[in-house]
Amino acid sequence: MTKEVVGEGGSFTAKDYHDPPPAPLIDAAELGQWSFYRALIAEFIATLLFLYITVLTVIGYKSQSDPLHSKGDPCAGVGILGIAWAFGGMIFVLVYCTAGISGGHINPAVTFGLFLARKVSLIRAVMYMVAQCLGAICGVGLVKAFQKSYYTRYGGGANSLNDGYSAGTGLGAEIIGTFVLVYTVFSATDPKRNARDSHIPVLAPLPIGFAVFMVHLATIPITGTGINPARSFGAAVIFNQEKPWDDHWIFWVGPFIGAALAAFFHQFILRAGAVKALGSFRSSASAV
Repeated sequence: MTKEVVGEGGSFTAKDYHDPPPAPLIDAAELGQWSFYRALIAEFIATLLFLYITVLTVIGYKSQSDPLHSKGDPCAGVGILGIAWAFGGMIFVLVYCTAGISGGHINPAVTFGLFLARKVSLIRAVMYMVAQCLGAICGVGLVKAFQKSYYTRYGGGANSLNDGYSAGTGLGAEIIGTFVLVYTVFSATDPKRNARDSHIPVLAPLPIGFAVFMVHLATIPITGTGINPARSFGAAVIFNQEKPWDDHWIFWVGPFIGAALAAFFHQFILRAGAVKALGSFRSSASAV
């Protein structure tokens, strides 16, 4: 479907979609709006539920596949495929539930990428990240409270580099995995796509959840899959062992780099943000 209407002389005069205006860097007015705090609550609860379900799945798999319980059956438990489905499925469900309230970030890396693209203000981005991290801590805390013996015995769902992989390999896995996720977020919520396919807003959570699923399949053997600093932080805080903390920097640096690359790629290459900005500058200069 054509995106722009061609006028006389071949000039483009209109578009059938509208880009929202860039969010201000600092929007103090948000602090006086109930919708802002409602969005923070949504992010907190969504991240809590995300960590609760997914960490329980990880611990349940390790328990079921433990030779002491599985009687030597290598296929006991949900396996890596089941863990990946748990993470991807929960993101699909929670993004669907919270997209209309907070945007359904549930991930500081997603929030960071959207901030760089001027989709959210600095205040909202920082407060979202705080809410997400607190929700993650509470979610993992609930798992430990309900299943303390299993939680401690099977690693608490904490992320760390697996044996045989270097820090560089783990960092690369987190960068690329987060790039896939954040790029999918930008593409699934692009107003240009929404104008062409009216059903896309309803289905946007599906490709986002599926991206999480696919990345987990690829990177669980390397890092256990972070791509979400809040997920890694919450598990590390509650488990509180040396190995996860030693590797913890990977699960912040990697996702933030991946998110920044995805934001740049989508906004300035695919959507030609730099060209549009230059054209606007030239138009303003010629009008003076």
